[in-house]
Amino acid sequence: MLSLPPSVRVFVARGATDMRKSFDTLAALVIHVIEEDPQSGHLFLFVNKRRDRAKILWWDRSGYCLLAKRLEHGKFHIFDRPSESTGAFEVSASELSLLLEGIDLRGAKRRLTHDDLFPSSPERSFPLGR
Repeated sequence: MLSLPPSVRVFVARGATDMRKSFDTLAALVIHVIEEDPQSGHLFLFVNKRRDRAKILWWDRSGYCLLAKRLEHGKFHIFDRPSESTGAFEVSASELSLLLEGIDLRGAKRRLTHDDLFPSSPERSFPLGR
């Protein structure tokens, strides 16, 4: 299980990536395709055409780190969000963990949270006393 701070974002590159690419060429893809800063500390997920291999690139303040995973059976079930036109889409840290386990998230539904039911807003104030 990955434990990531809430400030870390996870970007999934659209399309297939050649898994022979390494640190510098993946960082170039982050700049030119995903249009993000590869040294931001965020995670960038790339998958191959067969969807059985994945690489995650991130910067840890002293250099690039690269995590690679190959599924022995099955595929990564990464679903695209067709409404967006950028070179990547974003997933949560928990979705990333499930994706790396090979779990298909297309039919999964997230339960409503307190923040979904009661979004905080600056104009909303609570009385201190009655």
